[in-house]
Amino acid sequence: MTAPSEHFAGRMRQLRPSTIREILKVTAQPEIISFAGGLPAPELFPVEAVRAAADEVLAHSGREALQYGPSEGFPLLRDWIAEEMQRRGVNVPSAEVLVTNGSQQVLDLAAKLFLNPGDVVLTENPTYLAAIQAFQTFEARFVPVPTDGQGLIPEALPGLIRQHHPKFLYTIPNFQNPTGVTLAAERRPILARIAADHALPIVEDDPYGRLRYHGNEIPPVKHWDEAGCVIYASTFSKTIAPGLRLGWLAASAENFSRLLILKQAADLHTSSFDQRVAHMYLTRNDQIAHLARIRRAYGERFAVMDAALRAEMPAGYEWTHPDGGMFLWVTGPAELDGLTLLEQAIKRQVAFVPGRDFFPTEGGRNYLRLNFSNSPPEQIREGVHRLATLCRELR
Repeated sequence: MTAPSEHFAGRMRQLRPSTIREILKVTAQPEIISFAGGLPAPELFPVEAVRAAADEVLAHSGREALQYGPSEGFPLLRDWIAEEMQRRGVNVPSAEVLVTNGSQQVLDLAAKLFLNPGDVVLTENPTYLAAIQAFQTFEARFVPVPTDGQGLIPEALPGLIRQHHPKFLYTIPNFQNPTGVTLAAERRPILARIAADHALPIVEDDPYGRLRYHGNEIPPVKHWDEAGCVIYASTFSKTIAPGLRLGWLAASAENFSRLLILKQAADLHTSSFDQRVAHMYLTRNDQIAHLARIRRAYGERFAVMDAALRAEMPAGYEWTHPDGGMFLWVTGPAELDGLTLLEQAIKRQVAFVPGRDFFPTEGGRNYLRLNFSNSPPEQIREGVHRLATLCRELR
Protein backbone atom coordinates (compact mmCIF):
# COMPACT_ATOMS: atom_id res chain seq x y z
CA MET A 1 0.00 0.00 0.00
CA THR A 2 1.36 3.42 -1.00
CA ALA A 3 0.96 6.21 1.55
CA PRO A 4 -1.13 9.22 0.40
CA SER A 5 1.04 12.18 -0.56
CA GLU A 6 -0.35 14.29 2.29
CA HIS A 7 1.24 11.84 4.74
CA PHE A 8 4.75 12.78 3.63
CA ALA A 9 6.70 15.54 5.35
CA GLY A 10 6.74 18.89 3.59
CA ARG A 11 10.52 18.68 3.20
CA MET A 12 10.06 15.96 0.56
CA ARG A 13 8.73 18.53 -1.90
CA GLN A 14 12.14 20.13 -2.46
CA LEU A 15 14.22 16.95 -2.51
CA ARG A 16 15.44 15.56 -5.80
CA PRO A 17 17.15 12.26 -6.57
CA SER A 18 20.91 12.23 -6.92
CA THR A 19 21.80 12.73 -10.58
CA ILE A 20 25.02 10.81 -9.97
CA ARG A 21 23.21 7.82 -8.45
CA GLU A 22 20.75 7.77 -11.35
CA ILE A 23 23.60 7.92 -13.88
CA LEU A 24 25.42 5.10 -12.09
CA LYS A 25 22.48 2.80 -12.83
CA VAL A 26 23.21 3.30 -16.52
CA THR A 27 26.99 3.20 -16.24
CA ALA A 28 26.86 -0.17 -14.50
CA GLN A 29 26.66 -1.58 -18.01
CA PRO A 30 30.17 -2.95 -18.75
CA GLU A 31 30.38 -1.45 -22.24
CA ILE A 32 30.06 2.14 -20.95
CA ILE A 33 33.20 4.09 -20.04
CA SER A 34 32.18 6.12 -17.02
CA PHE A 35 33.69 9.39 -15.87
CA ALA A 36 30.54 9.93 -13.78
CA GLY A 37 30.93 8.49 -10.29
CA GLY A 38 33.30 9.69 -7.61
CA LEU A 39 34.69 6.19 -7.32
CA PRO A 40 38.19 5.24 -6.17
CA ALA A 41 40.14 2.76 -8.29
CA PRO A 42 39.03 -0.71 -7.12
CA GLU A 43 42.28 -2.35 -8.21
CA LEU A 44 44.02 -0.22 -5.55
CA PHE A 45 41.86 -1.49 -2.70
CA PRO A 46 44.05 -3.39 -0.19
CA VAL A 47 41.83 -6.46 -0.35
CA GLU A 48 44.24 -9.02 1.01
CA ALA A 49 45.45 -6.77 3.80
CA VAL A 50 41.87 -6.01 4.86
CA ARG A 51 41.02 -9.72 4.70
CA ALA A 52 43.97 -10.51 6.96
CA ALA A 53 42.89 -7.75 9.35
CA ALA A 54 39.34 -9.14 9.47
CA ASP A 55 40.66 -12.65 10.17
CA GLU A 56 42.84 -11.29 12.97
CA VAL A 57 39.97 -9.37 14.53
CA LEU A 58 37.61 -12.36 14.44
CA ALA A 59 40.28 -14.70 15.78
CA HIS A 60 41.30 -12.58 18.76
CA SER A 61 38.38 -10.23 19.55
CA GLY A 62 35.47 -11.64 17.61
CA ARG A 63 32.92 -11.36 20.42
CA GLU A 64 33.76 -7.71 21.05
CA ALA A 65 33.81 -6.90 17.33
CA LEU A 66 30.32 -8.34 16.85
CA GLN A 67 28.85 -6.61 19.91
CA TYR A 68 27.43 -3.11 20.36
CA GLY A 69 30.09 -0.46 20.92
CA PRO A 70 30.46 3.06 22.28
CA SER A 71 28.72 5.80 20.30
CA GLU A 72 31.93 7.82 20.15
CA GLY A 73 33.71 4.99 18.33
CA PHE A 74 36.30 2.28 19.01
CA PRO A 75 38.79 3.95 21.39
CA LEU A 76 41.94 2.69 19.66
CA LEU A 77 40.69 3.89 16.29
CA ARG A 78 39.89 7.31 17.79
CA ASP A 79 43.45 7.45 19.13
CA TRP A 80 44.80 6.62 15.66
CA ILE A 81 42.63 9.33 14.11
CA ALA A 82 43.87 11.89 16.64
CA GLU A 83 47.43 11.03 15.63
CA GLU A 84 46.45 11.32 11.96
CA MET A 85 44.97 14.75 12.64
CA GLN A 86 48.33 15.81 14.09
CA ARG A 87 49.99 14.62 10.88
CA ARG A 88 47.56 16.89 9.03
CA GLY A 89 48.48 19.85 11.22
CA VAL A 90 45.63 19.79 13.74
CA ASN A 91 46.17 19.15 17.43
CA VAL A 92 42.93 17.52 18.59
CA PRO A 93 42.45 15.05 21.48
CA SER A 94 40.82 11.71 20.75
CA ALA A 95 38.04 12.76 23.14
CA GLU A 96 36.91 15.22 20.44
CA VAL A 97 36.91 12.63 17.63
CA LEU A 98 33.63 10.94 16.65
CA VAL A 99 33.67 7.95 14.28
CA THR A 100 30.85 8.11 11.73
CA ASN A 101 29.31 6.12 8.90
CA GLY A 102 31.40 7.81 6.25
CA SER A 103 31.94 11.55 6.16
CA GLN A 104 28.48 11.86 4.55
CA GLN A 105 26.97 11.23 8.00
CA VAL A 106 28.85 14.25 9.32
CA LEU A 107 26.87 16.44 6.90
CA ASP A 108 23.61 14.95 8.16
CA LEU A 109 24.60 15.45 11.80
CA ALA A 110 25.71 19.04 11.17
CA ALA A 111 22.44 19.80 9.43
CA LYS A 112 20.51 18.37 12.38
CA LEU A 113 22.63 20.41 14.77
CA PHE A 114 22.25 23.80 13.11
CA LEU A 115 19.32 23.98 10.71
CA ASN A 116 15.71 24.97 11.11
CA PRO A 117 13.48 25.26 8.02
CA GLY A 118 14.46 28.33 6.01
CA ASP A 119 17.90 28.76 7.56
CA VAL A 120 20.77 29.79 5.30
CA VAL A 121 23.86 27.73 4.49
CA LEU A 122 26.82 29.37 2.75
CA THR A 123 28.54 27.18 0.16
CA GLU A 124 31.07 27.33 -2.59
CA ASN A 125 29.56 27.68 -6.03
CA PRO A 126 29.46 24.96 -7.35
CA THR A 127 29.58 22.50 -4.45
CA TYR A 128 29.19 18.82 -3.57
CA LEU A 129 25.85 17.49 -4.79
CA ALA A 130 25.27 15.16 -1.82
CA ALA A 131 25.87 18.06 0.60
CA ILE A 132 23.13 20.03 -1.15
CA GLN A 133 20.85 17.01 -0.71
CA ALA A 134 21.77 16.58 2.95
CA PHE A 135 21.01 20.21 3.78
CA GLN A 136 17.86 20.31 1.62
CA THR A 137 16.48 17.53 3.78
CA PHE A 138 16.28 20.09 6.58
CA GLU A 139 14.77 22.74 4.29
CA ALA A 140 17.84 24.95 4.12
CA ARG A 141 18.27 27.91 1.80
CA PHE A 142 21.59 28.30 0.00
CA VAL A 143 23.66 31.41 -0.54
CA PRO A 144 26.74 30.92 -2.76
CA VAL A 145 30.06 32.47 -1.77
CA PRO A 146 32.03 34.01 -4.66
CA THR A 147 34.89 31.74 -5.74
CA ASP A 148 37.77 31.85 -8.19
CA GLY A 149 40.65 29.63 -9.21
CA GLN A 150 42.01 29.70 -5.62
CA GLY A 151 38.78 28.70 -3.91
CA LEU A 152 36.22 30.74 -2.03
CA ILE A 153 36.99 34.41 -1.45
CA PRO A 154 37.02 35.02 2.33
CA GLU A 155 36.64 38.80 2.01
CA ALA A 156 33.15 38.22 0.56
CA LEU A 157 31.96 36.57 3.76
CA PRO A 158 31.36 39.50 6.16
CA GLY A 159 28.84 41.12 3.83
CA LEU A 160 27.04 37.83 3.25
CA ILE A 161 26.96 37.14 6.98
CA ARG A 162 25.43 40.53 7.75
CA GLN A 163 22.87 40.20 4.98
CA HIS A 164 21.79 36.56 5.35
CA HIS A 165 22.65 35.51 8.95
CA PRO A 166 23.80 32.01 7.88
CA LYS A 167 23.89 29.10 10.29
CA PHE A 168 27.18 27.78 8.91
CA LEU A 169 29.58 27.69 5.97
CA TYR A 170 30.16 24.42 4.15
CA THR A 171 33.49 24.14 2.33
CA ILE A 172 35.69 21.51 0.65
CA PRO A 173 39.12 23.16 0.75
CA ASN A 174 41.20 20.39 -0.86
CA PHE A 175 40.63 19.34 -4.49
CA GLN A 176 37.04 20.42 -4.27
CA ASN A 177 34.19 18.30 -5.58
CA PRO A 178 33.27 19.03 -8.35
CA THR A 179 35.93 21.50 -9.54
CA GLY A 180 39.18 20.07 -8.19
CA VAL A 181 40.15 23.58 -6.98
CA THR A 182 42.13 23.94 -3.72
CA LEU A 183 41.60 26.80 -1.28
CA ALA A 184 44.84 28.81 -1.33
CA ALA A 185 47.06 28.50 1.74
CA GLU A 186 47.00 32.24 2.44
CA ARG A 187 43.20 32.31 2.47
CA ARG A 188 42.79 29.65 5.15
CA PRO A 189 43.85 31.65 8.22
CA ILE A 190 41.80 34.59 6.94
CA LEU A 191 38.77 32.32 6.70
CA ALA A 192 39.31 31.02 10.24
CA ARG A 193 39.69 34.56 11.59
CA ILE A 194 36.50 35.78 9.89
CA ALA A 195 34.60 32.79 11.24
CA ALA A 196 35.83 33.56 14.75
CA ASP A 197 35.02 37.28 14.47
CA HIS A 198 31.46 36.53 13.33
CA ALA A 199 30.86 33.34 15.35
CA LEU A 200 30.25 31.50 12.08
CA PRO A 201 30.49 27.70 12.28
CA ILE A 202 32.39 26.03 9.44
CA VAL A 203 31.87 22.47 8.26
CA GLU A 204 35.21 21.62 6.65
CA ASP A 205 34.79 18.54 4.46
CA ASP A 206 38.16 16.97 3.62
CA PRO A 207 37.75 13.58 1.92
CA TYR A 208 40.48 14.15 -0.67
CA GLY A 209 43.27 15.92 1.22
CA ARG A 210 45.56 12.87 1.36
CA LEU A 211 45.31 12.36 -2.42
CA ARG A 212 47.75 15.12 -3.39
CA TYR A 213 50.09 14.22 -6.25
CA HIS A 214 51.57 17.70 -6.98
CA GLY A 215 52.91 20.33 -4.60
CA ASN A 216 53.07 20.53 -0.83
CA GLU A 217 50.31 19.66 1.61
CA ILE A 218 48.42 22.60 3.15
CA PRO A 219 47.08 22.41 6.72
CA PRO A 220 43.30 22.32 7.06
CA VAL A 221 41.33 25.42 8.01
CA LYS A 222 40.93 23.79 11.42
CA HIS A 223 44.67 24.25 11.93
CA TRP A 224 43.91 27.95 12.53
CA ASP A 225 40.66 27.34 14.45
CA GLU A 226 41.45 28.84 17.83
CA ALA A 227 37.79 29.73 18.46
CA GLY A 228 36.45 26.20 17.98
CA CYS A 229 34.28 27.20 15.01
CA VAL A 230 35.33 24.41 12.66
CA ILE A 231 33.79 20.94 12.50
CA TYR A 232 36.33 18.95 10.50
CA ALA A 233 35.17 15.88 8.55
CA SER A 234 37.19 13.22 6.77
CA THR A 235 36.91 9.61 5.68
CA PHE A 236 38.66 6.31 5.05
CA SER A 237 36.64 5.82 1.85
CA LYS A 238 39.34 7.27 -0.38
CA THR A 239 42.39 5.87 1.45
CA ILE A 240 41.19 2.34 2.33
CA ALA A 241 37.83 1.57 0.69
CA PRO A 242 34.35 3.14 0.60
CA GLY A 243 32.67 -0.17 1.42
CA LEU A 244 33.82 0.11 5.04
CA ARG A 245 31.64 3.25 5.41
CA LEU A 246 34.00 4.79 7.95
CA GLY A 247 34.58 8.49 8.48
CA TRP A 248 35.07 10.85 11.37
CA LEU A 249 34.61 14.35 12.65
CA ALA A 250 36.71 16.46 14.97
CA ALA A 251 34.95 19.26 16.82
CA SER A 252 35.26 21.44 19.90
CA ALA A 253 34.02 19.88 23.13
CA GLU A 254 30.81 21.91 23.05
CA ASN A 255 29.92 20.95 19.48
CA PHE A 256 31.12 17.39 20.03
CA SER A 257 28.74 16.77 22.94
CA ARG A 258 25.75 17.82 20.86
CA LEU A 259 26.84 15.89 17.77
CA LEU A 260 27.30 12.79 19.94
CA ILE A 261 23.67 13.00 21.09
CA LEU A 262 22.56 13.24 17.47
CA LYS A 263 24.77 10.27 16.54
CA GLN A 264 23.22 8.21 19.34
CA ALA A 265 19.74 9.02 18.07
CA ALA A 266 20.66 8.28 14.45
CA ASP A 267 22.22 4.82 14.67
CA LEU A 268 23.63 4.22 18.19
CA HIS A 269 27.18 3.74 16.86
CA THR A 270 29.23 2.94 13.78
CA SER A 271 29.90 -0.74 13.06
CA SER A 272 32.11 -2.22 15.79
CA PHE A 273 33.45 -4.82 13.37
CA ASP A 274 34.37 -2.37 10.63
CA GLN A 275 36.11 -0.06 13.10
CA ARG A 276 38.22 -2.85 14.55
CA VAL A 277 39.11 -4.17 11.10
CA ALA A 278 40.14 -0.69 9.98
CA HIS A 279 42.26 -0.17 13.08
CA MET A 280 43.94 -3.54 12.63
CA TYR A 281 44.62 -2.79 8.98
CA LEU A 282 45.97 0.71 9.70
CA THR A 283 48.35 -0.45 12.41
CA ARG A 284 49.62 -3.59 10.63
CA ASN A 285 50.36 -2.11 7.19
CA ASP A 286 52.51 0.61 5.65
CA GLN A 287 50.08 3.47 5.07
CA ILE A 288 52.72 5.77 3.60
CA ALA A 289 53.48 3.25 0.86
CA HIS A 290 49.78 2.61 0.20
CA LEU A 291 48.99 6.31 -0.13
CA ALA A 292 52.00 6.81 -2.40
CA ARG A 293 50.64 4.10 -4.70
CA ILE A 294 47.23 5.78 -4.88
CA ARG A 295 48.77 9.19 -5.52
CA ARG A 296 50.98 7.89 -8.32
CA ALA A 297 48.04 6.20 -10.02
CA TYR A 298 45.72 9.20 -9.77
CA GLY A 299 48.44 11.61 -10.85
CA GLU A 300 49.08 9.48 -13.92
CA ARG A 301 45.37 9.23 -14.73
CA PHE A 302 44.86 12.96 -14.44
CA ALA A 303 47.83 13.52 -16.75
CA VAL A 304 46.39 11.06 -19.28
CA MET A 305 42.96 12.72 -19.21
CA ASP A 306 44.45 16.21 -19.45
CA ALA A 307 46.61 15.21 -22.43
CA ALA A 308 43.67 13.53 -24.16
CA LEU A 309 41.46 16.56 -23.65
CA ARG A 310 44.15 18.89 -25.00
CA ALA A 311 44.62 16.68 -28.03
CA GLU A 312 40.96 16.10 -28.87
CA MET A 313 38.52 18.64 -27.44
CA PRO A 314 37.31 21.35 -29.84
CA ALA A 315 37.86 25.06 -29.25
CA GLY A 316 35.65 26.62 -26.60
CA TYR A 317 36.25 24.03 -23.87
CA GLU A 318 38.44 24.63 -20.79
CA TRP A 319 39.07 22.54 -17.68
CA THR A 320 40.71 22.73 -14.28
CA HIS A 321 44.12 21.27 -13.45
CA PRO A 322 43.92 19.96 -9.88
CA ASP A 323 46.96 19.01 -7.81
CA GLY A 324 45.15 16.04 -6.29
CA GLY A 325 41.81 14.40 -5.79
CA MET A 326 39.62 12.62 -8.31
CA PHE A 327 37.89 15.20 -10.53
CA LEU A 328 38.36 17.89 -13.09
CA TRP A 329 35.75 20.45 -14.13
CA VAL A 330 35.06 21.25 -17.76
CA THR A 331 33.59 24.57 -18.89
CA GLY A 332 31.97 24.36 -22.29
CA PRO A 333 30.70 27.02 -24.68
CA ALA A 334 27.86 29.18 -23.37
CA GLU A 335 25.35 27.46 -25.63
CA LEU A 336 26.22 23.97 -24.37
CA ASP A 337 23.50 22.02 -22.53
CA GLY A 338 25.20 19.41 -20.36
CA LEU A 339 22.05 17.29 -19.97
CA THR A 340 21.54 17.09 -23.72
CA LEU A 341 25.21 16.24 -24.18
CA LEU A 342 24.91 13.44 -21.62
CA GLU A 343 21.95 11.90 -23.43
CA GLN A 344 23.99 11.77 -26.62
CA ALA A 345 27.13 10.62 -24.79
CA ILE A 346 25.35 7.60 -23.29
CA LYS A 347 24.52 6.52 -26.84
CA ARG A 348 28.27 6.70 -27.55
CA GLN A 349 28.87 4.62 -24.41
CA VAL A 350 30.63 7.28 -22.37
CA ALA A 351 29.25 9.08 -19.32
CA PHE A 352 29.95 12.12 -17.13
CA VAL A 353 27.98 14.25 -14.67
CA PRO A 354 26.37 17.45 -15.99
CA GLY A 355 27.28 20.49 -13.92
CA ARG A 356 23.82 21.84 -13.22
CA ASP A 357 23.11 19.84 -10.06
CA PHE A 358 26.29 21.03 -8.34
CA PHE A 359 24.97 24.59 -8.19
CA PRO A 360 22.85 25.13 -5.06
CA THR A 361 20.81 27.95 -6.58
CA GLU A 362 21.03 28.27 -10.36
CA GLY A 363 23.47 27.96 -13.24
CA GLY A 364 25.77 25.19 -14.38
CA ARG A 365 24.16 24.45 -17.73
CA ASN A 366 27.43 24.37 -19.69
CA TYR A 367 29.64 22.53 -17.17
CA LEU A 368 30.72 18.88 -16.89
CA ARG A 369 32.42 16.97 -14.09
CA LEU A 370 34.83 14.24 -15.16
CA ASN A 371 36.20 11.61 -12.79
CA PHE A 372 39.59 10.16 -13.70
CA SER A 373 40.37 7.95 -10.70
CA ASN A 374 38.11 5.03 -11.62
CA SER A 375 39.32 4.29 -15.17
CA PRO A 376 42.68 2.92 -16.33
CA PRO A 377 44.63 5.07 -18.81
CA GLU A 378 43.55 3.21 -21.95
CA GLN A 379 39.88 3.65 -21.03
CA ILE A 380 40.44 7.33 -20.26
CA ARG A 381 41.90 7.91 -23.72
CA GLU A 382 39.06 6.07 -25.44
CA GLY A 383 36.38 7.75 -23.31
CA VAL A 384 37.76 11.22 -24.00
CA HIS A 385 37.94 10.35 -27.72
CA ARG A 386 34.25 9.43 -27.73
CA LEU A 387 33.26 12.53 -25.78
CA ALA A 388 35.40 14.90 -27.84
CA THR A 389 34.11 13.44 -31.10
CA LEU A 390 30.56 14.10 -29.95
CA CYS A 391 31.42 17.65 -28.88
CA ARG A 392 32.93 18.37 -32.29
CA GLU A 393 29.87 16.99 -34.06
CA LEU A 394 27.47 19.06 -31.96
CA ARG A 395 29.43 22.21 -32.77
